[in-house]
Parts: sequence; C-alpha cells; structure tokens
Amino acid sequence: MEKRDYYEVLEVEKTASTEEIKKAYRKKAIQYHPDKNPGDKVAEEKFKEAAEAYDVLSNADKRARYDQFGHAGLGGAAGNGGPFGGFSGGMSMDDIFSMFGDIFGGHGGGGFGGGGGSSQQRRYRGSDLRVKVKLNLKEISTGVEKKFKLKKYVPCGHCHGTGAEGDGGAETCPTCKGSGTVIRNQQTILGTMQTRATCPTCGGEGKVIKNKCKECAGEGIVYGEEVVSVKIPAGVAEGMQLSMGGKGNAGKHNGVPGDLLILVEEEPDKELIRDENDLIYNLLLSFPTAALGGAVEIPTIDGKVKVKIESGTQPGKVLRLRGKGLPNVNGYGTGDLLVNISVYVPETLNKEEKKAVEEMETSENFQPNTSIKEKIFKKFKSLFD
Repeated sequence: MEKRDYYEVLEVEKTASTEEIKKAYRKKAIQYHPDKNPGDKVAEEKFKEAAEAYDVLSNADKRARYDQFGHAGLGGAAGNGGPFGGFSGGMSMDDIFSMFGDIFGGHGGGGFGGGGGSSQQRRYRGSDLRVKVKLNLKEISTGVEKKFKLKKYVPCGHCHGTGAEGDGGAETCPTCKGSGTVIRNQQTILGTMQTRATCPTCGGEGKVIKNKCKECAGEGIVYGEEVVSVKIPAGVAEGMQLSMGGKGNAGKHNGVPGDLLILVEEEPDKELIRDENDLIYNLLLSFPTAALGGAVEIPTIDGKVKVKIESGTQPGKVLRLRGKGLPNVNGYGTGDLLVNISVYVPETLNKEEKKAVEEMETSENFQPNTSIKEKIFKKFKSLFD
C-alpha cells in the first residue's frame, strides 16, 4: 500500500511550524484514539499513521531529508532500516503513547477534554505529480540536471487563481461564519465529545464565491503545462524517490501547490555492475597473461585505465581501485571499483598447442600446490556463506 504524504496526513502545509505540526498531531491523535474508537481497525491505523508523520515532521533532520527525497529519504517503508534511517515501524500503542506523552500533558491517554481548539481556515492543496527519470552510471556519479515538460493544473490566468469572475469576489460563508469549521457534539463511551469538522458548505475556506470565473468554473485552476528543471544529486539509486516542493498541480483558489515526485530508474551498464556504492568488473584473463603478467585495460565511469597484472595471478583474485566507485548520496565518501579476475582455459587446441601443453604438464611449476588450492577454494566457499 502506497504511503500517504506526511503533510497530508496531519493536514498541514509544508511551511508549518513545529508548534503547528504538534497541534495538528494532537488533533489527529484525539480523533483516532483507540479509547474513542474501540475495535475500529481503520481508526487504529490512522492513529499510528499520524504518529509516524509526527515522528518525522517534528524532527528537523528527518523532516529535511523527507522534504528533499520523500519517503525514500527515510528508507522507503517505515521500519525497514533504509540508508537514511527513519520511523521505527511496528510500534505498539504503549510505545506511541510513551514517545509522544509530552503532547498529552505527560501521559499517553490524557488530553481529551472537550473539543476546544482554535478555528483555522483551510487552503486547498494541489495533488502531487510523479515522473520517472532514467540515469546512467555517469549521471549518477556526478549528479545531473534534468528538464521535464509537465502537463498539469496551473493557476487560471483569467481570474489569477481566485475562481471569481471580475469583481464578483468571495463572501463570508453563511454556514461557518468564516471560521471554516463547524462544531459537532457526539455521544461516545467517554461521554459527550465536542469536535470541530470542516464546513461542508465552503470546504473549510471560510468563504464562498458569488460569481464564478467563466474560464475555470470557479476552481481557480486550469489544465496547462510547465517546464521544470530538477537537480538530481550524485549517488542516487534505483527506486529512490526525490521530492521537489511546489512543482505539482496548483491548488484551487490560490491554494498550496502539490509536489513533484521523481522516481529514479537506473540504466544497466554494459560492463560495470553496481553493488551499493561499489562497482564490479569481471575481468577474464588469457592463460598466458595470468601466468606471465602484463597490463590490461579496465573500464571505469571516467574511461579506461590500465592496471598491472602480476605474474602467476590466480582466478578469484580481486583488485581494488579505490575511489573509482560511486559517491554516497549523503556525501559520506566514494565507493571502489572491484576487479574480479577469472582465467580463460581454451576449449580446443591444435596439435602444436596440445603438444606444448602436454610438455608443460610434466613441469613442477604447472602442478598446483596445497596452499594455492586452499586459497582458491576458500574464496569459492565464501560465496555461499
């Protein structure tokens, strides 16, 4: 199941302060508290979802990573321990109450006095847009800027996003008197609960449009296009999702625009294999080169380089070219290029070649010794450990 945007979960804007986030979470926690919703699994999941959102957005470091990379910046799904860390999934209710006890006056279950709270007018938020970007190893190693031509909702040019035609602006909502919310009383096992809900007439805006714009039918947005330039940081990986705030669909009535979510796809390289920040190249040596030594060319991201092959090189040996891998997306160093060596044994021989090999077979130097045998098969065995 796809994870929802944390700002959407708490119904706050991306510019919300820490205190606003805290208030929004407290409101959600009260709304979906298990004591108020006994046996309701949906409410329980929403309660946990709100706790997860608060855990990230109330932490400056986690919030910064989330704003830049989206859920991928926190390791994707909660609790999978991804490269950036993130929310600790699988928490019990007691864990959540303990973690956020300060919000409820020092005890997990408290804070449910009558529905209080100040009214707040709602601003519509545009939906997010998702695009895919294919990157090769060279682009991943240096970072790259990509341009996208997006078909999306943009503010209406006729009414400048207000949704009103000419001077026919908006007037105060007659239902909520401009507050954007209405008060409801609900009987629960805890007694009468007074809660605030979004006004059904104005949708929480606190105002209604008298004369709707003829171009956008009062929505304040129309379908258009925009070219967006996105800077992809070095070191990104397959499946990572980046987030560019405010470049999604425009929000109705000059509301908050959604985000542009960029899903990274990695193009397979013909010669190099990626292993996190390291690169692997499988080098197949001829028997003479392995026996006599020499120099061979190895492909790297920046072009070919020559490496020295020692005489008597055995299959399974690994050469390490330090710093020739990929940079860490967090800036913590650069990986290496690992050259995995195998030796090619000819499948067919002509008479002269066969005779030469038969002569060499009697030489002591062509007989494998115990130490070499143990060394080679120890590496082979390690592949299955």
